[in-house]
Amino acid sequence: MSVGTMGSESLRHEMVDRLAADHAAKGLKLRPDVEAAMRAVPRELYAPGLPMEEAYENTAVIIKRRGEENISSVSAPFLIAEMLGQAADALNGLEGRHVLEIGSGGYNASLVRELVGPAGSVTTVDIDPDVTDRAATCLAAAGYNDVTVVCADAEQPIESGRRYDLIIVTAGAWDIPPAWRDQLTDDGVLVVPLRTFGMSRSWALRRSGDRLDSVSHRQCGFVSMQGTGAHEMRYVDIADGVHLRLDEGQQVDAAAITDLLTQPRQEAWAGLSLPPRTVLSDLDLWLATHLAREVSEFVVLTAQEEAVTSGVVAPAWRFGTPAAVHGGTFSYRSALRWTDRRFDLGAYAHGSEAAAAAGRMVEHMRAWVDADSPSPVLHVLPAATPDGDLPDGAVLDKRHSRIVLAFTPEKGTL
Repeated sequence: MSVGTMGSESLRHEMVDRLAADHAAKGLKLRPDVEAAMRAVPRELYAPGLPMEEAYENTAVIIKRRGEENISSVSAPFLIAEMLGQAADALNGLEGRHVLEIGSGGYNASLVRELVGPAGSVTTVDIDPDVTDRAATCLAAAGYNDVTVVCADAEQPIESGRRYDLIIVTAGAWDIPPAWRDQLTDDGVLVVPLRTFGMSRSWALRRSGDRLDSVSHRQCGFVSMQGTGAHEMRYVDIADGVHLRLDEGQQVDAAAITDLLTQPRQEAWAGLSLPPRTVLSDLDLWLATHLAREVSEFVVLTAQEEAVTSGVVAPAWRFGTPAAVHGGTFSYRSALRWTDRRFDLGAYAHGSEAAAAAGRMVEHMRAWVDADSPSPVLHVLPAATPDGDLPDGAVLDKRHSRIVLAFTPEKGTL
């Protein structure tokens, strides 16, 4: 089906070999069908003008910018492989399936076309005509003339009455519009990079009536959704190169937090010895759901490298670390403390009750480990759902949905 390109085959196989090793390092397994698709599709045809070696690096290829903002890209191969694996696992394979892709780069659509085979179909949609024109050109150059390319705002149904076994979203979403659920078959699957508490995860969600329940998740990052479904992430500067990410309507006094950072830092440690494979992205969502119930505002701390190296802050991950503002105190999950090849969890805090705030965060970390480091489960229900009909968990009210994050799966949802 695909058209080979001279010199690309060895680079393609080397890329896939690296992906298999990356999966293994994360405790995952690259599915044979996904592996075969990624060995078949020439990625350089979706990055015209880029040196071939760069086309096969394990990074995203930016295809359109608006000023300094990236608004469209060909996603990093490792992330594509993980999301396609989520979809294929949830549906026991994609052969013969009908798939809608929201967010067009062309490369992912061609991989899905390989996976669904002759009996399946792929429709890819994007709001930006430049992106869809480019995707159509690249798909034709690679020989995928039977992928349907549509320019539209995917907040609304793409084709009236049409339903899909799989909808896979390749842009960062803040909410789940009803059209995505309604276009799924009765037990169809939605794979979507969804932001909750300012942190993104790729969720595989299975439809059950008017609700969606998660079957897997992966850490991820994507360019943000455009059009009607766009939701701007707010950032507040609290020091030079240090920011707070506010994504759920939080209100903070930036000047007050700036003052807090000048006060002495208190720290607390959990006294644990954890292995490197511990999934700390699950811990971060645990902290979000538990701290949000007891502090004024749960926020996400981000920092430039210079702010970290100079010691202004020492977050667990400078691209997004759980933090809390409460009662004249600012606290956040600290960088790990390593001993040999194992690590301990800690928290740093500034302010009038800094020691107590750091200790409170550490107690939540210990509780997660004591509970056997559970993974979160996500439920998506219509916005009109009464409180009494919601499953147990932390509730986020969005524009179209009531989203529930829980750490005790309901029977039958996994």
